[in-house]
Amino acid sequence: MSSCLDAAIPETTRHATSRFRPAIHFTARDTWLNDPNGLVYYGGLYHLFFQNNPYGSVWGNMSWGHATSRDLLHWTEHPVAIACDEEEDIFSGSVVVDHGNTSGFGTADHPALVAIYTSAYKAASEHHGTQAQSLAYSTDAGMTWRKYDGNPVLSRNSAHFRDPKVFRYQGERGAGWIMVAVEAQHQKVVLYRSDDLKSWEFLSDFGPANADQGEWECPDLFPLMVDGDPDNTKWVLIVNVNPGAVAGGSGGQYFVGTFDGVRFVPDAGSLAAPAGVSALDDPAAAAAALQQCLWLDWGRDCYASVSFSDAPDGRRIIIGWMNNWDYANQLPTAPWRSSMTLARELRLTEINGSARLIQQPVLPPARAEEAVHAVIGQMDAVAFDLRDSAFRLPDAVPGSAHIIEAEILTGSASHVAFHLFGDSEGSAGTLLTYHAAANQLVLDRRLSGNTGFHEKFPSLEAAPLVLEDGALKLQIVVDHCSVEVFAQDGQVVLTDLVFPEEGHTGNRLTVSGGQATIRTLTVTALN
Repeated sequence: MSSCLDAAIPETTRHATSRFRPAIHFTARDTWLNDPNGLVYYGGLYHLFFQNNPYGSVWGNMSWGHATSRDLLHWTEHPVAIACDEEEDIFSGSVVVDHGNTSGFGTADHPALVAIYTSAYKAASEHHGTQAQSLAYSTDAGMTWRKYDGNPVLSRNSAHFRDPKVFRYQGERGAGWIMVAVEAQHQKVVLYRSDDLKSWEFLSDFGPANADQGEWECPDLFPLMVDGDPDNTKWVLIVNVNPGAVAGGSGGQYFVGTFDGVRFVPDAGSLAAPAGVSALDDPAAAAAALQQCLWLDWGRDCYASVSFSDAPDGRRIIIGWMNNWDYANQLPTAPWRSSMTLARELRLTEINGSARLIQQPVLPPARAEEAVHAVIGQMDAVAFDLRDSAFRLPDAVPGSAHIIEAEILTGSASHVAFHLFGDSEGSAGTLLTYHAAANQLVLDRRLSGNTGFHEKFPSLEAAPLVLEDGALKLQIVVDHCSVEVFAQDGQVVLTDLVFPEEGHTGNRLTVSGGQATIRTLTVTALN
């Protein structure tokens, strides 16, 4: 492994890759990736570690890949950070900056980066058949890593104890480290405390609750102010679930509540669905229960979302894996397979008396010349009406992602729809539709292009969406193989992969069943 940035693998030029290679989403150069791991900001760089198969484009040989970015949009891939070996695979975890040198791996002036990861032990190990938590550390800003000789540092003699997220906490006992991990097949989050990252004591557990019919994975726990009020701070617990998400397969749920340094207690408004509703026993009741859970994303392709440690200015920024275990190994891309979502900044706001997450994509500042390729269509100077008609938007720009931003008074219209990656006849493409009567936002990829590589890929996702003062607000990020929708300023999010046919670059807006007023409409290309 290299010890300096100069040895990084440069971003592969787009002309040398599949046409589905994203412009502003991270992919490994020529290998498989899944869950983001060890997200940390250090030395002016955002570090993204991730589950990686260094030897192929399907899941296996789990190791930690590594990439860095200054803007969360453009990434440089580095050599494998923590590699699997004959005794263990390196499963998910987190990275902290050990500012106080509590572990002794660094110094007070030059703190170590410490990775807390899950050792998935193989037959060659004395711990075979178990998963336990281990440490690795870096003293060169994350470029090379050494495993701790005393691994594992925490075991429950369990086959499915994994995904530690560690953070610093100041409480009645002083400052210490808190670990949030899971007993995946028992749908439990387990919490531990340590002074030195090496010795851990059990605190409490949480779960099962809400979406509890699949394995729980990749938890995260952090505080956020409600509407920016420092006197009203809540704690957010993210728990990813597979299978059993609202759109099918993999997805991320969250809870809002309190944390006192020992125990997480959810607010009553977070426990909206009863535990133990089986889709086999009562599919309709199970589906209705899932609709009442709190979801990070209502689409099919946002999983394992976790947040950055030490993000500047106290921001809480998450990244997820843009895929679904239902079909993850079959995506029609080569030699790389799978990508990350855009980074998303989180906030809490009060909605109908309960605190709820707001997510907004991390994008370049408006009209930043170095980031904005071109404003390829802007119609926000004068509002205009559409009645049972279509309005053609600028086509997608090759080599770029494009951002569609709109505010629409839906008026008497029954449907307002954006047709993305369409053909010249308007019969194919990805369809994003607001259904007024149902108060739903629906993302339909059944005619989006290549959908035949897996029977579960053609799908239609629906999210509840209640308008305020009749205004539909949308920010749609369209990259070469994905659509991410942020509605009502980020109150509702949908993410789906799509693999459009070659040459299908048309975009249009249609209004049917009445008249709608287009207040603002902007299309911007980014690369």
